[in-house]
Amino acid sequence: MMEPKQLHEILTAAFPGAEITVGDMTGTRDHFQVSVLWDGFKGKRLIDQHQMVNKALAMPLEDGRIHALQMHTAAL
Repeated sequence: MMEPKQLHEILTAAFPGAEITVGDMTGTRDHFQVSVLWDGFKGKRLIDQHQMVNKALAMPLEDGRIHALQMHTAAL
């Protein structure tokens, strides 16, 4: 399990200057929804943006701390 604050810290480190929100969808600390709005996404396809977020969260996704992830990404 993972606290939303931990997830927010990982994303903040990976996407400096981004507007990031993290929500625990079920209260079980393993189903999250995230929103990452970042200048670095400009010119990138949605699939590429999502792959960047998945890469930043690779460890908690692989070790099972994140079971489900709903994401919204966009350029600022």
